[in-house]
Amino acid sequence: MLNIHRIGCRLLLALVMLFGVHHTYADQAKVRVIVNDNVSVNSLSESRVRWIFSMRQTTWEDGSAIKVYVLHEQDPVHQHFCKNVLGMFPYQLERMWNKLAYSGLGEKPILVNDSQDMINMVSQEPGAIGYVISGSIPPGMRELKISKEG
Repeated sequence: MLNIHRIGCRLLLALVMLFGVHHTYADQAKVRVIVNDNVSVNSLSESRVRWIFSMRQTTWEDGSAIKVYVLHEQDPVHQHFCKNVLGMFPYQLERMWNKLAYSGLGEKPILVNDSQDMINMVSQEPGAIGYVISGSIPPGMRELKISKEG
């Protein structure tokens, strides 16, 4: 009986530690939406960000093309971005992209290998948008302000 109690306590402690570490990561890590310096927009609503990253909005207000860059579905930064900025799970976003691409009505975003590739591509590509975890924003890009709705 005592062994079952010890196992239960250890399991509970492990779960608390696991969720506590995840919660701490989510609190400390701020995902920043970044754009190339040539993009004239300084802020977007949450819904506009969802439209852009779900590939439903493909041009900026001035008519120039939006180039969307994303990390792979399993990347923790991508998962954090989807859940905390877009308000959806990565698999839901992937389904939207697949539906557009397979129906011929749109394209998938451009997949990059890591955060450094994201920074390189967004800083070099006019009209580019992407995301990074906290830190300084290098030359050639800037952070967009995301306005909360409702």
